[in-house]
Amino acid sequence: MDALLTSTIIVTLAEIGDKTQLLAMILATRYKRPVPIILGILFATIANHFLAAFVGHQAAEFIEGRWFRYVIGAGFILMAAWTLLPDTLEEEDKKMSRFGAFTTTLITFFFVEMGDKTQVATIALGAQFDNLLAVTAGTTLGMMIANVPAVILGNALIKHIPMKLVRYMAALLFLMIGIWTIWRTATLSI
Repeated sequence: MDALLTSTIIVTLAEIGDKTQLLAMILATRYKRPVPIILGILFATIANHFLAAFVGHQAAEFIEGRWFRYVIGAGFILMAAWTLLPDTLEEEDKKMSRFGAFTTTLITFFFVEMGDKTQVATIALGAQFDNLLAVTAGTTLGMMIANVPAVILGNALIKHIPMKLVRYMAALLFLMIGIWTIWRTATLSI
């Protein structure tokens, strides 16, 4: 349950103001068909985050030891700093396909999420927790919590949510998890 809840909270907060959330808003205003966009986000996220959690889980299996837990903790602290940087969509991400709402969303979300902070967080969560499915479900749920309102409400959402405050809250959460991971690792050796 810890893996599911932690993964959901981390990704929900990290996703607010992220480039994939901006992409969701752009797709919603372009296609005006929320259901195919939401389904595209869901399937792209399941695929991308399962792979990311699997990579993190496998890394934890092969690289056991306290030093790796310290690296995970430091990774969460770096994620805190990264979260403070606002995302923008690059020109390449703005180009839309002619394949329809679902296919465009599926492909675009899968590739835009590559190397994104939520994917990196999913890798770290996969290494942190020994429950691959709970991490994948939690990070996917977090993506949906953050992106479904963006699809439904579109640009009106941007005007009412102070993104700076949300980024600070997400950064604080990453920082606390990083410190907790390092502290827990240090106290296990005592």
